[in-house]
Amino acid sequence: MPVKPNRRVARMLLIIYVFILLISTIARFVRPIALPTASGPAGVIEPSGNQFVQVPVVDGAQIGPGQINIAYKDYNPSADPSQPVLLLIHGSPGSSGAFDRIAPILAQRYRVIAPDMPGFGNSTQRIPDYSIKAHAQYMALLLAQLNIHKTHLLGFSMGGGVVLHLAELAPERVQSVTMLSAIGAQEFELLGNYQLNHLIHGGQLVLFWLLQNLTPHFGMLDQPTMNSYARNFYDSDQRPLRDIMLRYQKPMLIYQGSMDPLVPGEIAAEHKRIVPQAEVMLRDSNHFMVFQDSAGTAVHLLDFWGRVDKGQAKTRAEVTVSERAAAEAPLNPRDLPRLVGIASFVMILALGLLTFVNEDFACITAGVLVAQGRTDFLPAVIGCFWGIFVSDWLIFLAGRHLGRPALKYRPLKWFIKESDIDRNQARYAKRDAWIVFLSRIIPGSRVPTYFALGMFSRHAWRVPIYLAIAAALWTPLLVGAAAFLGGEMLEMYLTSNFLLNLGIAILLILLAINLVSKLLRALFFLRERRLLVSWWRRLTHWEFWPMWRFYPPVIAYVLWLGLKHRGLALFTAANPGIPNGGGIVGESKIEILRQLGVKHGDVARADLIAASADLIGVRKNNPHTVLQRGAARQTRVAQALAFMQTHGYDYPIALKPDVGERGTSAMIVRSDAELTQYLTDHEDATVIQEYVPGLEFGVFYYRYPHESVGHIYSVTEKRFPVLIGDGVHTLEHLILADERTVCMAEFYIAKQGEKAARVPALGERVQLVEIGAHSKGTVFFDGAWVITPALEAAIDRGSQRYRGFHFGRYDVRTPSADDLKRGNFKVIELNGVSSESTSIYDPKHSVFDAYRILFKQWRIAFGIGAANRAAGIIPISIISLIWGLVTGRW
Repeated sequence: MPVKPNRRVARMLLIIYVFILLISTIARFVRPIALPTASGPAGVIEPSGNQFVQVPVVDGAQIGPGQINIAYKDYNPSADPSQPVLLLIHGSPGSSGAFDRIAPILAQRYRVIAPDMPGFGNSTQRIPDYSIKAHAQYMALLLAQLNIHKTHLLGFSMGGGVVLHLAELAPERVQSVTMLSAIGAQEFELLGNYQLNHLIHGGQLVLFWLLQNLTPHFGMLDQPTMNSYARNFYDSDQRPLRDIMLRYQKPMLIYQGSMDPLVPGEIAAEHKRIVPQAEVMLRDSNHFMVFQDSAGTAVHLLDFWGRVDKGQAKTRAEVTVSERAAAEAPLNPRDLPRLVGIASFVMILALGLLTFVNEDFACITAGVLVAQGRTDFLPAVIGCFWGIFVSDWLIFLAGRHLGRPALKYRPLKWFIKESDIDRNQARYAKRDAWIVFLSRIIPGSRVPTYFALGMFSRHAWRVPIYLAIAAALWTPLLVGAAAFLGGEMLEMYLTSNFLLNLGIAILLILLAINLVSKLLRALFFLRERRLLVSWWRRLTHWEFWPMWRFYPPVIAYVLWLGLKHRGLALFTAANPGIPNGGGIVGESKIEILRQLGVKHGDVARADLIAASADLIGVRKNNPHTVLQRGAARQTRVAQALAFMQTHGYDYPIALKPDVGERGTSAMIVRSDAELTQYLTDHEDATVIQEYVPGLEFGVFYYRYPHESVGHIYSVTEKRFPVLIGDGVHTLEHLILADERTVCMAEFYIAKQGEKAARVPALGERVQLVEIGAHSKGTVFFDGAWVITPALEAAIDRGSQRYRGFHFGRYDVRTPSADDLKRGNFKVIELNGVSSESTSIYDPKHSVFDAYRILFKQWRIAFGIGAANRAAGIIPISIISLIWGLVTGRW
């Protein structure tokens, strides 16, 4: 049985946590962390060895208002002024202290300036922009303040990006650039993709914020360096560095450790290719050789700078044509470094987190990384495995400890339907292992499945084991398949447009996974097999085609008729008595019924509740009775109940939008609760009508203006699908098993809601829908067999009562077919020129029969429109027609 959490204990623990957090927050504000605020004038050395200059604030590419302090250490300020100054830029996190060992050695020959980047060390901590580009601008301002005109730049780690930007920003001051364990080409940073890296850095920034603000620490975690470090990486964009290096003209030294876990050693070869004049020193060391072997590092650096000063170092002007061509060639993916150390850890973490969004895409990404040689198969599988297992287990725990009430809240209600849980409750309780393994090979089913398992499984301790085994079996298969195909993707990179082909390949893989999952579900589940049948029949039977697939030939024919009659909108003159183009779109149903004449014989009684933005009111045989705008929901409900009482109606009652098509939002309500809910959900003008029981037919009528008697073009018999219970199977099963209802099974099941899981009694009749619209599940047949002179006379009599009506379809209800033949019926709706002869949906008609019937219908509409135009009726303009069709307003 599901575990029932001790809510009292949980509530007490939450209260204690919030109380401690509140005390911690107050303590932090009462005793905020002290930030460096020293601002001594240039030239004054503090006990720490720092000097300070004030420079303007940099915000993006702009110099903003205000000043900040930059702390720096000046070693050997009395050095030969003719020699360039060494500017040493530290990494992130860090400060000028990174050079405390090597700077005195370098100062034996040069003046050395080692600043603290803004946001770090003793410089101003809080700045608007922590990016490497902003830091380069700060360094340019520092050089200007110190009146330094010639400098050798050295960038350590993240400082490499700063010195590259600075060399681009102030090339006249720069004599050389040294990249010491330095970042550069974006492809060698973490996962090699800016968007992914940016997402990771953003997550790191959020994590630091959560630690500082949602953890009771009483100021111990309020270290500004944490925020500066996270912001430095998040604000920085390494993508421009490649182009900067391509444009760089002066000498460069690339000083790199081959065993660097932070900046891969392979970056040295790529930087050398981009900057062919560069010298490379690749040492068997790690990222921190500047600390571990300061003396040895200084020897190499001084040798390089000495040769630069003597003009003996190579510049871009001296490189060969082939080296220039190689520098401008795109990066070969085979040259990308393997993800090791922190990069490998970040990849494993990122792949796991990506599975929370889409596990298939995460596995495909892992496989491509394996194919590219960026990582080994095992780390890729581990990254996907931990994410899949943890996410599956969290879903299971959510179902076990939160249960059904959680389904009412986002985000669970986006992914899980209560009807899915109800339908499969019995199988969840008994077949844990079988369900876990089956759902693992059917993508898209795991969220509702594991949540339901948590609710109903009797073996809480076994399910995580099943989840782990299933993920361990499935993950290597999918990653391995993606790795195999990823090799093909890599070849596409080398021969053509990689991004396009990679996108196409991934799309095809996902489509294949979706298709395989459908086939697997169809193999194991009756429901899925029948839904596959439903999909196939809707695809192959034109009766179920969507409008965009069926109507293009009709539209083309209407355009041809418009050209033939020299009036594309001529058909809008067919019904001059109906506004909005003769009923093409947006016409008021209630006004049409009133024009027909509200009468107890031929026409059903009707009334209107208007609840639009401009009008809220009841019009009861008095078109001038209007309530002011702003009536509340309770007022509209009261108006509806008053209408029912006045006319002696009881439930059920019919509600539908005053402006709507194809049964949109129409509903038969049977209680005050349903009435209230409908009027809450639908705020537009709403028709409330007497519910007329009996059979429903659609009668299509037309009359040319010169004729004294009209004609019935077609009659549609509407049958509401009914299923007979067997006392064994659920209503959903009956829907899926029936050869007709299976065609719209998903609609019928959704329409029934929770009732779909009910088992109807033996012989019980269950009517699936009540609205006579084909798109709402009603079955249409050709009803020409009910046409009689009496029916034609009754329809014509009502039509001629409506002045200006010549063409349209009545929806009527009658006690029996014989009553309809005698002309005994009630009109529940009249549609104008846009209505169609719905008898076309009789299953006996082919698509060509349907087009033949509709083509003739439109010829009649244009013929009536032409006759009315000759009599002085002006069709609406084509611009007005298009505007009305697009907006629904005229």
